[in-house]
Amino acid sequence: MDPNDVREGWAERSGEFSPTYYAHRGPNEASASIRELLEHFLGTDARVLEIGCSSGRHLAHLLDSGFENLHGLELNEDALDVMAEQYPALADDGTFYPGHAGELLPEFDDGAFDAVYSVETLQHIHPDEAEDVFDEVARVTGDLLITVENESARTAGGRTDADVSYVNDEFPLYHRDWKGIFTERGFAQLLEESSKRRDTLRAFRRP
Repeated sequence: MDPNDVREGWAERSGEFSPTYYAHRGPNEASASIRELLEHFLGTDARVLEIGCSSGRHLAHLLDSGFENLHGLELNEDALDVMAEQYPALADDGTFYPGHAGELLPEFDDGAFDAVYSVETLQHIHPDEAEDVFDEVARVTGDLLITVENESARTAGGRTDADVSYVNDEFPLYHRDWKGIFTERGFAQLLEESSKRRDTLRAFRRP
């Protein structure tokens, strides 16, 4: 698959793994872990960006916990409509940017957000675009960066430790060394924690 195919697949996604699918599942373990890290290191007044926010289940959990300065990037065209139905307070109070991270992130200033996080989103960035996107993620993060991503093809259901596996034999999931990627971009890793969902949470901070 080329970068356009990957982006279009998520922009038009319906059914499983769509914004409606995640809205009905609600906040989860990752939501709670991200909230705890943000509360511990920054506080509820932090300016927070989620990359790939879908219909907003993680951000809605933050809003319910007292965070007010919430932002999200989302590629899927239906996500904001689903958010307005499922999480109307978040839709009203948050700031959302529809489109591709590679196109949107360069529009923000350096360190524009106190915290940036992604949940199973950066793992789907095509290799042809990955380095530029990861540079931008690092650039706009002022302090705390959190990744919750699948790092091994085996834990994602694959049979070998391949660089890429396919979810439901349909769309690619790229397995990467997130610690290496973001320590090379000036961050220090604070935390590594495997979850019950097969992915790994990593928290980084600028030294």
